[in-house]
Amino acid sequence: MKFDLIPVPEPLKRDVECFRVSEHSGTEGLAIKVAPKALPGIVFQHDNGRTALQNIITPSYIAHIPTLFLHGTVTEPSVMNYKAGSYTSIQVVLKPHALKSLFGLDASSLANGSVELNEFSADDLNMQLIEAKSVPDQIARLTSFLFAQLKWERTRDALVEASLNMIHHDAATVSVKSLLQHLNISERHFERRFSQAVGISPQSYIRVRRFNEAIRLIKTGQYAKLTDIAHTLCYYDQSHFIRDIKAFSGMTPKDISSKENDSYHAQLGYSYV
Repeated sequence: MKFDLIPVPEPLKRDVECFRVSEHSGTEGLAIKVAPKALPGIVFQHDNGRTALQNIITPSYIAHIPTLFLHGTVTEPSVMNYKAGSYTSIQVVLKPHALKSLFGLDASSLANGSVELNEFSADDLNMQLIEAKSVPDQIARLTSFLFAQLKWERTRDALVEASLNMIHHDAATVSVKSLLQHLNISERHFERRFSQAVGISPQSYIRVRRFNEAIRLIKTGQYAKLTDIAHTLCYYDQSHFIRDIKAFSGMTPKDISSKENDSYHAQLGYSYV
């Protein structure tokens, strides 16, 4: 499998990270293990009009999914089981707040879940994508759909978006307490608004964000000791560091540092076969 990242048009950059196009080919199925990135997204994939993705397995459920779906914030590791064959899949990686800003959803209702995207389209977007002549045409149709969502001018939560910027700027030391002090808001009020916009609690989001930063630092190979990464990211101790890495990836930090058949990207997160 190989993939390309396609940048989004300027008007969408506030709500969309990127488009990812993956090309699958082979006579055998493929199981891709994916660590959580805590980002929602849109996925389109098909093999002659039928889903090419057999299922998605997480510690809490097995999902049999349609060819086009919108998923919420994911906080569990998952296994994506693809069928054998040659086909292309397109992933629209959304910003953490985009379920609310683009679709007007209470993001907590879709956390670790998914729904058919046609529920948000007056036209049969799924069939349009299946009948499209090329991948660029499919991306153009998805882009038009996202532009249409912008026209609704849904209410944004500027405070939550500001808190996300703070978390992304310094995942190592940021805490819910420091966010509350900076934003001058009560903990109960902030957690309710954050959960509605992002889908999970701010503490859970910080934990996933710190995990992804740990993976990034591990894969750079610039640290002689894994304990130095735990210290850099202000984990309470080494056991907490190992626990989080295993909980989100299924492997120890040492396993990840030596694994070769894997991939990490700042916008897409960590995955391996």
